[in-house]
Formats: sequence, structure tokens, C-alpha cells
Amino acid sequence: MRSDAKGVAAWFGRYLWSAWAGATGLLCLAAAWQMAHELYGAFILPDPLTTLATLADLATEPGFGAAVKETGLRALNGFMLAAGIGAAAGTVAGYSFAALRLMKPVVTFILGVPPISWIVLALIWFGASGGSAVATVVVAALPISFAGALEGVATRDRGLDAMARAFGAGPLRRFRDVTLPHLLSYLFAAWTTAIGTAWKVAVMAELLGNAGGVGGALARARALFDIPQVMALTVLVVLCALGSDHLVLQPLREAAERWRTAGQSGSVKQPWSVRP
Repeated sequence: MRSDAKGVAAWFGRYLWSAWAGATGLLCLAAAWQMAHELYGAFILPDPLTTLATLADLATEPGFGAAVKETGLRALNGFMLAAGIGAAAGTVAGYSFAALRLMKPVVTFILGVPPISWIVLALIWFGASGGSAVATVVVAALPISFAGALEGVATRDRGLDAMARAFGAGPLRRFRDVTLPHLLSYLFAAWTTAIGTAWKVAVMAELLGNAGGVGGALARARALFDIPQVMALTVLVVLCALGSDHLVLQPLREAAERWRTAGQSGSVKQPWSVRP
């Protein structure tokens, strides 16, 4: 038990340390933002500190937390539906060459449809409500998850699968031990894109449908021509998307793909390192 706790603590420390690279990238982006502010002025582009101060002021307003929660639930509910349905359908389709040839053009076609078109259609079908935002997120993110699962299964190592079959492994065990580790590497890459798409599309649907949430606040800021508030809400959405990825998806990926670091020194005890 104690060794497991030490392993989790060591992994958490490595995970936090690896975040410095991402933080450096964000600081470089903030520096470029500041340079653009100096070049074009505050009326066109508020500086990062003013934007963060505006965001802090918005956080103290009543109803702000409820609006963020509302948008978050819509984005995450749509994402989970899209991830689950897309992964299941893509996995099944990946085992069939005919389905692979049939579905690839369909997925490409759906991915080519602009999200704004899905939003308008969802507003017509579901009205200006939270359902339209969730439905739009599902339609926009589902093809991404489907394509990731399809490619993951289609590109699996069939030699390893045949070897496992020769050793008597059944279909479920071959899927768990051979296909699933390869599939997850594709799925998590697709889900990283899908979670960002979910937040963007949810806010767009709320803005166009006046359905409350962060999109509703963004619509009010646009009507008042409040540029700092628009930038602050934009930064908020980006931070929520980054948080969903790095605080939820990435730890899940690290836990699901521990086999990638299993052979590294210090991760597990190797047989040749054991001394009597």
C-alpha cells in the first residue's frame, strides 16, 4: 500500500513538472499578445493583465459561476455522448474493411460541415435551449471520436493479434491486450481535439441561441461593445478547455498507458535487476 502511494506521488510530481513546458508556451503566447496590444492599442486588443483583471471582476458577479457551470455541463455532456458513441461505432467499423471504405468518406463529409451550420440546424430542430447546444456538440465532436477509433482499430498490428490467437487467446482477451492499448493512443488524441471543439461549439450555440451560459454573457458583452469583457470570456473558455484536457483527459491517458513507461528505469523492478 505504501509503495503504491509513493508511486502515485512520484507520478503526480512528474506530471506537475512536465506542465512547465506548457506554461512556457502560454507565457510566450502572452508575450506575443502584449506586443500586439502595444502595436494596435487597447481599443483593438486589451493587454493580458487588463483581461485577467476583467475576468476576476466577472468572477465576483452573481450568477457568473452558474453560467460557467451551465456551459460546462452542456459541453461535457455533449463530449461524453460523442466520445462514447463515436468510440464504440468506430471500433466496430474498424474491424470491417467494407465498413472502413464506406464510412471514411462519410466522416470526411461530416467533418467538412462548418459547426455554425450544425448550430443553425440545431436551433431550428430543438429551439433556443440547452438541448440545441448539447446536440450541436455531439454532432460536431462525434466524427472526431469515430475517426480516431476507426483508425486505431484499422492500423492495429495484425501479426500480434495472430500470435495471440495462436497461443489460445480468445477475442475479448486479444482485444484487451493487443488492440485496446493501440486504440487508446488514437482515441485520446482524438478526444483532446473533441474536448476543445465541445467548449467552442457550446459557447457558439449559446451565443446564437441566446441560451444563457458563457455564450449569453459573451452576447451581452458584444452588444455593449465591451472589448475587455469579450477577451476575458474568451480567455475563460480557453482555460476551461485546457483544464478539461490537462486535468481530466491527460491523467486518464497517463493511467491507461502506463505500459509506455513500464520498461523505464525505476518504474518497475526488472527481473535482471533482482538480486538474491
